[in-house]
Amino acid sequence: MTQFATIRDSIMRGAGKTIGRDAGNRPARAAGRAATQGAASRITLPRGSLERLLTAATIAALFCAWFLLTRLELVNPLFLPPPAAVWQAFITTSTEGYQGSLLYQHVLASVERVLAGWLLACVVGIPLGFLMGTSTRIKAVFDPIIEFYRPLPPLGLYTLIVLWLGIGEESKITLLFLAALPPITISATEAVKSIDRRYITAVQSLGADRRQLLRHVIVPACLPGICTGMRISLGFTYSVLVAAEIVAATRGIGWMVWDAAKFLLSDVVIMGLIVLGLTGLALDLVLRRLERALTPWRFI
Repeated sequence: MTQFATIRDSIMRGAGKTIGRDAGNRPARAAGRAATQGAASRITLPRGSLERLLTAATIAALFCAWFLLTRLELVNPLFLPPPAAVWQAFITTSTEGYQGSLLYQHVLASVERVLAGWLLACVVGIPLGFLMGTSTRIKAVFDPIIEFYRPLPPLGLYTLIVLWLGIGEESKITLLFLAALPPITISATEAVKSIDRRYITAVQSLGADRRQLLRHVIVPACLPGICTGMRISLGFTYSVLVAAEIVAATRGIGWMVWDAAKFLLSDVVIMGLIVLGLTGLALDLVLRRLERALTPWRFI
């Protein structure tokens, strides 16, 4: 307690000196801030309103461009169906189904596969990244393996996985797991390596043991980088979903898009891609909420 009090008192004394130096300029600065805030309050929108307005305007512009291209018949409807046809495909797939399954069943099948592969990658990748960030020997063992298969195309890798594991769910989840593993492992590794060593030395000098060091310094410092890696990893998993579902699947958004493309059902293809994107946005929103809860100091 004496050591913590000494450090606290020194920090407060330094802050007091800074305040004393700035006391003479405080009235002028306060007047300047008041004038600036008074001028800004007349022209600025509430916080976040401008960003939401720009987002809505971008979506509206894209939809209008799509509508005009199809309305003026500048593009063959076979390749770019009008919004009404895509909406009708959504209604039909939701109520009557596609190839024996309703739309929500396709969505659930795909989300289950994505989450299974991604969560397994989190369970393996985060501890592995911690170990690679703290031990050069462990990094020397696993880093070449991850860096070798990371740029491999999913379809080329999937053919080998099918030969090993067959055409069931195991091969699909394995492919999604392998796609999600490198981003989260690399982000965890870099998060550990980027910790300021002065924090560790300061805490150790105050008598902290390894458990306290891990809980109060290493984990909080790594959480922002790990959360970012988890979001990037989820995006990689979604990008491989179609490749994972094209072999021996009878249900799933990726399979539905692939199957509809074989029959030139572009309205179903575009509808499936929109639904796939919306589900990805929903999962990313959940991760953002989780990130805000785990690292609240970043959003103050």
